[in-house]
Amino acid sequence: QVQLVESGGGLVQAGGSLRLSCVASRRALGTITMGWFRQAPGKERDFVAAISWNGGTAYYADSVKGRFTISRDDAKNMVSLQMNSLKPEDTAIYYCARSRTLLRTHWGAYDAWGQGTQVTVSS
Repeated sequence: QVQLVESGGGLVQAGGSLRLSCVASRRALGTITMGWFRQAPGKERDFVAAISWNGGTAYYADSVKGRFTISRDDAKNMVSLQMNSLKPEDTAIYYCARSRTLLRTHWGAYDAWGQGTQVTVSS
């Protein structure tokens, strides 16, 4: 079972930037997509961004398009999320996840999850 560990969360003012990283314990066979999701208190877990492991095709939620960039580093088994122009509504716990399917946006398509990292954006 692949293990995912996120890092890089924190507190930032609106308009600021953060970079989240997710390291996989190993390159799991069958990994097709790596994704980022977020969950705010009292809300459902929402899709943020995903990237195909082979080819690097990226897909974003409309709410973050143009502000967030997802990338991967094959050699380090790592996926990152660069978040710029952060807004208070971006405040949530951010989760890294692995899917055996291509660029799906529903959390049910992902079968391995990190523990999450808190991102707080103050106004």
